[in-house]
Amino acid sequence: MHILAISGSLRQGSFNTALLRAAADLLPPGVTVTYYDGLEEIPAFNEDRVTDRPESVDRLWDAVAEVDGVLISTPEYNSSIPGVLKNALDWLSRPLIESPLRNKPAAVIGASTSMFGAVWSQAETRKVLGAIGARVLDRELPVPSAEEQFDEGGKLVEKEIEQELASIVQALVEAIEARAAALARR
Repeated sequence: MHILAISGSLRQGSFNTALLRAAADLLPPGVTVTYYDGLEEIPAFNEDRVTDRPESVDRLWDAVAEVDGVLISTPEYNSSIPGVLKNALDWLSRPLIESPLRNKPAAVIGASTSMFGAVWSQAETRKVLGAIGARVLDRELPVPSAEEQFDEGGKLVEKEIEQELASIVQALVEAIEARAAALARR
């Protein structure tokens, strides 16, 4: 089983990237993670280029197509999804019928330096993924005051947050297994 981890933050030392690494540490044996780090290379979405996508978009498209599930960790900018993440999802949505996200299990988590832990951004990201056709877990993980939630090594300091993260990761693994079982029965 293979999961693609996408951080909606481009920042060095990103709390959302740290959250993805913490999630990867909680995965069961046999589950591998690839971290997608090319969001910055993706140009602004242009519907005229859908049939002639830029190479950077093809790399993202292929990365999503090759995995069994997607885990996104998003910060919150102006009470919503960071532009680079929304832009990438827009590219992955066209043409909709061919989207590599269609029927793919996906989970969204998030960390923010605010007291709200990126809950609005997570909700918006889940909404967009659902519109694309992903099988989105109806779960969230608000990590507020993110600058206080990680130690120097990038590990979560609050056990309650780590336990909820483990629960979401397990739910994503179970969704991937359920999809694989359904496809095997066809």
